[in-house]
Amino acid sequence: MTSANRNPEIRKDTINNRFVILSPARSRRPSDFKSKSQPKPDPNTTQSSCPFCAGNEHQCAPEIFRLPENSDSGWKVRVIENLYPAVSRDDKVKPECCVVNGEVSVGGFGFHDVIIESPVHSVHLPDLEPGEVAVVLLAYKKRIQQLCGVDSISYVQVFKNHGASAGASLSHSHSQIIALPVVPTTASNRLDSMTEYHNQTGDCILCNIRNDKFVIDESTHFISIAPFASTFPFETWIVPRYHSSHYHELDEDKAVDLGGLLKLTLQKLSIQLNDPPYNLMIHTSPLRIDSSQLPYTHWYIQIVPQLSTIGGFEMGTGCYINPVFPEDTATILKELQLPNKK
Repeated sequence: MTSANRNPEIRKDTINNRFVILSPARSRRPSDFKSKSQPKPDPNTTQSSCPFCAGNEHQCAPEIFRLPENSDSGWKVRVIENLYPAVSRDDKVKPECCVVNGEVSVGGFGFHDVIIESPVHSVHLPDLEPGEVAVVLLAYKKRIQQLCGVDSISYVQVFKNHGASAGASLSHSHSQIIALPVVPTTASNRLDSMTEYHNQTGDCILCNIRNDKFVIDESTHFISIAPFASTFPFETWIVPRYHSSHYHELDEDKAVDLGGLLKLTLQKLSIQLNDPPYNLMIHTSPLRIDSSQLPYTHWYIQIVPQLSTIGGFEMGTGCYINPVFPEDTATILKELQLPNKK
């Protein structure tokens, strides 16, 4: 049965503890979803003027590290401070909680970094080879490990905005990391949901997530799926097939394996949806969870193509309307064949 012939369903995303309305009648056939043409890159932003291109390192905020390390030239990935940070890494900004008349505020201490994924302006993440994607993934790991050493940091969010409408301010391929002294509500809710599932079943919810109807692709250590209660059309998750609470536990072999599946997933979304703007988020566990929570906390990657807008209903209820059933997303992407390179 195709989406167009289905009745709407209200499904619960048990991992994030929220409801989603799957309403195919509000849209066209799922195979017809395409992103609108993206704005052309600014012709004035060339390799000579882009601060992220090789040779322009002096135009950037201070460098934290590069990979390969200690290389004066030939770097593959650079991690730098964000020139316009959302939080302050200044030690004078104390991450102390203040409660006045029931209103809570915390000093805006934290870290906001940029990961430049390639020295070449025209190269994007899915253009890299799996081993090169792995270098980016390992840069995330190294920076998170460094941030683990800051006692006041509780949560680290890795994210990538691709395309102007997804929030990218520069077209040169990059991602970002924000480290906070608090655990954001979404992450806290996710942890509570995982706790509840474990208390009821004795299992980890993401270890049990496999359902062949929603599987897109598999590698040795990872699986890509369209989640049962997808919040957005063509939303895709990449989940470790082995149990792991924290992203920064990733080793080099698994990083290469993940690099190949991530590359494949982004290529399929680009071909099927006409290179859509997208957001990529790594959902890891809070840094300082109790050891008793390790058996049921499990990290994963979420990729959200920007194909729809959020309206008043979604804002008012936190319940999203998705016009594409995830099982249709899985079928379309699973069957999609990549063109052979000549």
